[in-house]
Amino acid sequence: MTNHAAFAAEDAVTAVSPPAQASLHFSLFPPRMASDCKKAALGRMDLAASGVLREGSLVDSMKASSPRYAKFAAAADHEDWMEKHPLALEWFEAVQAAAKGNQIVMFLDYDGTLSPIVEDPESAIMTEDMRDAVRSVSQNFPTAIVSGRGRDKVHSTATNEELYYAGSHGMDIKRPTTVSNHKAKADEVLCQPATEFLPVIQEVYEALTAKMESIPGAMVENNKFCLSVHFRCVDEKEWDVLGEEVRAVLEGYPDLCLTKGRKVLEIRPSIKWDKGNALEFLLESLGYAGRGDVFLIYIGDDRTDEDAFKVLRDMGQGIGVLVTKFPKETTASYSLREPAEVKDFLRKLVKSSVTKG
Repeated sequence: MTNHAAFAAEDAVTAVSPPAQASLHFSLFPPRMASDCKKAALGRMDLAASGVLREGSLVDSMKASSPRYAKFAAAADHEDWMEKHPLALEWFEAVQAAAKGNQIVMFLDYDGTLSPIVEDPESAIMTEDMRDAVRSVSQNFPTAIVSGRGRDKVHSTATNEELYYAGSHGMDIKRPTTVSNHKAKADEVLCQPATEFLPVIQEVYEALTAKMESIPGAMVENNKFCLSVHFRCVDEKEWDVLGEEVRAVLEGYPDLCLTKGRKVLEIRPSIKWDKGNALEFLLESLGYAGRGDVFLIYIGDDRTDEDAFKVLRDMGQGIGVLVTKFPKETTASYSLREPAEVKDFLRKLVKSSVTKG
């Protein structure tokens, strides 16, 4: 059984609750199942607060996701931003002090966090060093990868059987396959709140794929419960056309919404479910919801990760770490500049827990 470590509290003045035992990683309670998360996701998304792209804002939003524009806009206030969101590696002792005596639970985005952002999304894979770092983290702390990619795609590249996998922005969650002490099947899916949207998503995928054939460099990725239209390799002069084509397809599908990421447009069901909801669901499934001895760390690089950062801020029991080289509006507490720094942070976290454990 994996031994999930907590930071020791040998210098604490008052006693703290004992760290969670390894079995709590897999929860001593019956897991919440897909039907439970469907109930939680009932109702439409709050479009005003969800970052949904509205008429007239699409091209500007696409430009804002370009590093060139971000660099230009951020040059003047970089120093001020870094004071508000210091590098987690340089301030590691502060993170360590905040986590002291608590059970750490890790949440990791994939693209741009564990793997580099590349022109071909299919080529975005973790290095062996990063794979080793993630494996070490999952052996010491309950850990989940929460990605916009399809769950099967992330699993095939991460190949770690001790991880929880939450694909499609948390709409497809599965427990680790190493579970052996639970009544439920080890490979049982925990949460799929948007299954009724699958036929519509497939229909839109086929329509978008046909439309994007006329735009060089455009790519439509089917992530099962959501779709990604990548324009990283599209000439900027074609962005307006691409946006119009995407919007034209979605006009006939009012139950789907359009959001943006880093040079990608995301099409998702308009339900009350995002990476923040996925974090809360996983925390409860792990058996840690409502406990005061838990410290959550969420590392991500995209706007969709902000939903999780906000949950952490409201809970007051952990930190969000934004991976970026340029200042961005964020509710994350700390920052890291690239996946290589994420790897170093994860290794340092594991080393510190082992040393103090």
